[in-house]
Amino acid sequence: MNSIHGLLRKAGLAALALWTAGAAALPPERVTLHYQMLRNGSIIGDLVETLEHDGRSYTITSELKGRGALAALGALKRTARGRITAEGLRPDEFSDRRLGGMWAASAKFDWEARTVTQGRRGKEETAKMPGTVLDPLSLAYMFAFVPPKGKEYDVVRADGRGLAQFRFKVVGNEKLATPAGEVATLRVASVPKGADDRATEIWFAAERDYLPVRALIVDKDGTRADQILSRIGD
Repeated sequence: MNSIHGLLRKAGLAALALWTAGAAALPPERVTLHYQMLRNGSIIGDLVETLEHDGRSYTITSELKGRGALAALGALKRTARGRITAEGLRPDEFSDRRLGGMWAASAKFDWEARTVTQGRRGKEETAKMPGTVLDPLSLAYMFAFVPPKGKEYDVVRADGRGLAQFRFKVVGNEKLATPAGEVATLRVASVPKGADDRATEIWFAAERDYLPVRALIVDKDGTRADQILSRIGD
């Protein structure tokens, strides 16, 4: 259970850094991405994410189902809703529900007061936003709407469990083989904070609105958690 829960959190990392240049066109009003979730090379689950928007507001849904023995855990569901602004996506709310709703976490964003309220296990805590704070799903698609600047990117993630800060750097462009075929991607990597920090690499579709293609997380003990695109479309 801890493995699949960890992979769901890691799936949200699939856009903690996203770079492109020039003017950004809006992505399709509806797009669905299917992923295989792997642990040390073995498939343990299937993830489906759908982005819907009308140019003013957006909704992102994510559902992860385990395979084999993990299927008994049921689906892990996450949802983000918010507004599209000239500065990028501004989430209003995020929810993370697991085990048939028995476990839940949430985040609510107040952009006027610049606070984020996170809830878990019936308790809520409100904190000031240290810069721009986004939920994992909004991070996954933010730069499909507004391109970032520079070669490094700092981001603060709010996932209902707390605030976490990350820094990513651009590695470069490369062709990536996936179950969906070969994809032209832009690869980024995390900047480690210390010797015990896990390594994160992320690939984005350079010719498909910079949608997330793959996220690879390697823990300090060598355990590999991989999320890789299997197809695009319903």
